[in-house]
Amino acid sequence: MNATPARLGATAEDYARIGISPGRVAPWEDGTRTGGDAGTYEWWYFDAHLDDGAKLVVVFYTKNFTDIAKPPAPTIRIDLDLPDGTSHHKIGKFAPEEFSASRERCDVRIGANVFSGDLHSYQIVAEVEDIVVEISLVGDVPAWRPATGHLYYGADDEHEFDWLPAVPQGKVEATYRVAGASAETSGVGYHDHNWGNAPMTSLVDNWYSARGQAGPYSVIASYVTAERKYGYAEIPIFILAENGKVIADDGGKVTFERLGAYTDTTTGKPVANLTRYTYTDGDDSYVVAFTRHRDLTATKLIDEIEGPKKLAARIVGFDVAYLRFTGELRIEHHHAGVLVDSHADSAIWELMYLGKARAGR
Repeated sequence: MNATPARLGATAEDYARIGISPGRVAPWEDGTRTGGDAGTYEWWYFDAHLDDGAKLVVVFYTKNFTDIAKPPAPTIRIDLDLPDGTSHHKIGKFAPEEFSASRERCDVRIGANVFSGDLHSYQIVAEVEDIVVEISLVGDVPAWRPATGHLYYGADDEHEFDWLPAVPQGKVEATYRVAGASAETSGVGYHDHNWGNAPMTSLVDNWYSARGQAGPYSVIASYVTAERKYGYAEIPIFILAENGKVIADDGGKVTFERLGAYTDTTTGKPVANLTRYTYTDGDDSYVVAFTRHRDLTATKLIDEIEGPKKLAARIVGFDVAYLRFTGELRIEHHHAGVLVDSHADSAIWELMYLGKARAGR
């Protein structure tokens, strides 16, 4: 198969063209990068593992990333898994004129809802139906991106999928209300920002994306597999911090394993019960393993499409699935083959599967 190129932008020319600097993230990078223009998509994402046992995800979208040719269709998603095991998944849709976003920094408004911050401190206020959340996020690990954060596809880099982890890990203070019943708690959170200029289904076959903390370590680990026309090119993304200081972030030093594969009954996609990232740098290696305990979400995105669009999606074979898991994160440090230390904690991670199911993938 003659594959079209896919790569992570990391050359001096890439940095100059985008107007960013290696190793330093500017506040405007978390501002709007597309404005919701036709042919683009963009979202600002937050998740948290809360001390009371709840798990919370909030996403502000300019539009559905599967329908990017259209003008802005602002949407908010809230996923709240309560300590008692009940789950709430809400999607709020708004008129285009209810969306605004600054190009100078992250300041996104959808109706009366707010996602705003400066790469260190963020405030998020969102309400969808009977779910209301008020969140403060303060970074413990500085804003970071893998090289330029731009993944390019095509012989002339004409298509891109872009990613900025603005808060790789931070402290969270949160209030959430469900049907009028309120809870206040704290926890650990994460915020990133994605955008692009081509349908993701045309670029990406699947990706695992994970983050968490254990002992003094915090990690973001992602593995992106490009679509078939790009030869299923694999792009690892990895950052490991110890006590808030980055100690490993070269994706070229990462090997990735999918272990204990099974077929998810809801989505029909192959899923790994264990995903393991091994970072090797001379005599030192770090093994980061995510072991699935249960699913938080397993969704076929066609089920969220309404009316005639759903029939059209079925006709063209639209088969995108999104799964989010919770389980154990274990981080081990080895030196010269000897285990130096090991820490474990709970974590949240996800699998977005945009292509057709492939065994073990």
